[in-house]
Amino acid sequence: MPNDKFDSKSFNPQAFKYMVGRVPNLHMHEIKKSKALAGNPDIKATLGGSQGGTGYARIAMRGLLDGDAVNYDGQTDITATSTKTFEQGVVAVGRAKAWLEKDFSYDITGGIDFMQNIADQVGEYWDGVDQDTIIAILDGVFSMTGTKNKEFVDAHTYDVTEKVDGKMSATTLNSATNKACGANKKKFTLVFMHSDVATNLENLNLVAHLKYTDLQGMQRELDLYTWNGKLVVIDDDMPTTEQEGFYIKAKSADEGALQVVANSATPTAKQIKLESVTPVADSYETPKEGDYVVYVDAFTEYTTYVLGNGSISYEDLGVKVPYEMNRNPEKNGGQDTLYTNGYGCVRKG
Repeated sequence: MPNDKFDSKSFNPQAFKYMVGRVPNLHMHEIKKSKALAGNPDIKATLGGSQGGTGYARIAMRGLLDGDAVNYDGQTDITATSTKTFEQGVVAVGRAKAWLEKDFSYDITGGIDFMQNIADQVGEYWDGVDQDTIIAILDGVFSMTGTKNKEFVDAHTYDVTEKVDGKMSATTLNSATNKACGANKKKFTLVFMHSDVATNLENLNLVAHLKYTDLQGMQRELDLYTWNGKLVVIDDDMPTTEQEGFYIKAKSADEGALQVVANSATPTAKQIKLESVTPVADSYETPKEGDYVVYVDAFTEYTTYVLGNGSISYEDLGVKVPYEMNRNPEKNGGQDTLYTNGYGCVRKG
């Protein structure tokens, strides 16, 4: 039977020979590979060992010049101010993983080297681990609470679910970056988005293909896009949230809304059971009897990150033994295990 398996390996017991095809990895890990990540020698020096090594550190950031200039008129004293110093905490992140392959898998498949298959994918695997860490940090940053933290989050978040039909439009990116940084919006260079969001923008002709000219002078389109001059990076690892359908208040019955009436065992279009009303967030107050409501269909919320070059500091801090192979000739008739571990630091700028 050609679909027999041993240790999750497909093999043909009649022939004992076959070609191995690797399952394609659909994760692109574009944040990890992008220019949003930049090395930081201060992190390397502090956490990497030249200052003793540690798992957590606070790095000083030198402030900018400030203060108002005074008139130079022979009678006004010149005032002096000092620059401010800020601190930023950084923490090292350590991860480890191992994979094993049995000698019998090699023998029964006619000499297929499954350990080499593992070795060929280790780098890509760790790119995925790093990207998951980066996305988790970004999610944490924009989930901060507390007065000052919330001020930052609110100022740097542009929620299109509150705008028109809840989709990206021609003005979304410009409005979002202006809200976050005003005149400094030009510092943003990269837009990381889910393919569904990118497809919507393509359908609206809001993104433009990058082009190149070959040696024969022919211009061709690349499979890369820009949006308002910023490079669009498409990666389906971008966070998504499934929202259930819900009711929200309407201003009046003139908008075609339904009126919430008393609970009914068999609710009709005009009799909506109050317990079935599920607000999508705290900002949507649950309608009460007598309110007018409209129903919002279930939808998917997509998170798009707009970053600048070097906005995230990343350093591979290294470990004593990052890769190690162990052979156990006794276990399962002989098996090899590849151990890997890493120690790095990711900091949101």
